[in-house]
Amino acid sequence: MSLKIGILREEGRNPPDKRTPLTPNDCQNLISTYNNVQVVVQPSTTRCFTDQEYLLHKISLQEDLADCDILLGIKEVPIELLMANKTYLFFSHTLKKQVHNRKLLQTILQKKIRLIDYECIVDDKGNRLIAFGFFAGVIGAYNGIKTYGNRFNLFELKPAYLCHNLNELEREFSKVKLPAIKVIVTGGGRVANGAIEVLNKMGIKQVTPSDFIAEDYDRAVYTQLNSSDYNKQLNSNLFDRDDFHHNPQNYVSTFLPYAHQADLLIAGAFWHPLAPKLFTKEDMIHPDFAIQIVADITCDIGGSIPCTVKASTINDPIYDYDPNNGTIHPPFSDKSHITVMAVDNLPCELPRDASAYFGERMITNVMPHLLNNTTDKIVSRATITYEGKLTPRFSYLQDFVDG
Repeated sequence: MSLKIGILREEGRNPPDKRTPLTPNDCQNLISTYNNVQVVVQPSTTRCFTDQEYLLHKISLQEDLADCDILLGIKEVPIELLMANKTYLFFSHTLKKQVHNRKLLQTILQKKIRLIDYECIVDDKGNRLIAFGFFAGVIGAYNGIKTYGNRFNLFELKPAYLCHNLNELEREFSKVKLPAIKVIVTGGGRVANGAIEVLNKMGIKQVTPSDFIAEDYDRAVYTQLNSSDYNKQLNSNLFDRDDFHHNPQNYVSTFLPYAHQADLLIAGAFWHPLAPKLFTKEDMIHPDFAIQIVADITCDIGGSIPCTVKASTINDPIYDYDPNNGTIHPPFSDKSHITVMAVDNLPCELPRDASAYFGERMITNVMPHLLNNTTDKIVSRATITYEGKLTPRFSYLQDFVDG
């Protein structure tokens, strides 16, 4: 059976999202691998890969995608553009019952759309098979170091979004001249890996968590903290990873000794709403609290980091937080403030590299299961809606849909 795949342009966004799920090279690889597959691309004036680049790879442009079987996007498709009885893949941002997307999910059900959410494409152990997290980590760490340089007038880095690609971004690293500061990176996944790659290439030395607390250094250093490094059970000093994942409400934070040593926090760890916050607002006004800059890649508003009180934007990426009264101010307005970088769409700053990274995983980790009807449940696990109903795995969203 022949299948036609349409690549959606990202419409109606301010600022526009320039990413694409498949690069021109990805599209060419796809049709070379699957003889029964045709790929067309909706024209776009903002996509990071131009229409001409797709045409050079012999991929057709098509405005009306009504004859496509599968439609691939990145962010939520505008409600008025959803087509009935199609299969869509995009990040729906409905899994946590995000109120602003209730109408989106309702419409998807009404139109009997099969929705497959990238965020839910995981292997048998729950590991995500496709994501932009690595590039969020790269750009988040870069922005954190750039913010430190700006705050203390040490150096000036080009904004990531003005760099053509990752190679140009990395050429900026040579400008970084840091004093003997201490940097924390939280997390152990793709986001943290991206951040650590940047710090390593900038020549910042990694040290153990225990040495980070106990030792002084004559150069800039960083440490990587996993959940076990800053959480413990309520009634003991123990940490059980499986128990923490299932019962995070039974743990307390032990992060403060690190906060009393660190100058810059790069937050890349997943945070469960029932888990303890890294620190409290009261902790932030203690004289020993040393963190001056937070690069919150997770951007969980009201989440693990109390000073992340709003998302920032690519064009306006930082703000100051006054820990004494919880108010927001312009960047660098007072040395007692904490400067926060909380851009919620960091991979958009390097859209070509992020898209290539994502598309490679689409071809390798998703398309074989989507197009070959495999029995491994990778696609079925990620299917939120089918034939006008929530699938059993996502039945918990029914009360959200009902309003």
